[in-house]
Amino acid sequence: MEGHALICLDFEVFGKVQGVFFRKYTQAEGNRLGLVGWVQNTEEGTVRGHVQGPADKVREMQQWLQVTGSPKSRITRAQIDNEKKIQQLEHKCFQIRK
Repeated sequence: MEGHALICLDFEVFGKVQGVFFRKYTQAEGNRLGLVGWVQNTEEGTVRGHVQGPADKVREMQQWLQVTGSPKSRITRAQIDNEKKIQQLEHKCFQIRK
């Protein structure tokens, strides 16, 4: 079943995503969905991260990153890269990286 298979992907979100608690809300959404990974600001003004978990939950997170974000954010686009199946989770939690 595809929904229960573990997958991972990298993301980068563009728009007004810094200074609007985007990382905090991303961490909270990842935790709510039972996902692991990380999120961080970039020097270019974007937010970048990595997500791992069941495929159906990762898809929900992907949709959240592309459309919803934090309440004060304005997402212009979200780039998703390096999606692949994994055998086990490589992170223990969803963390904010400085």
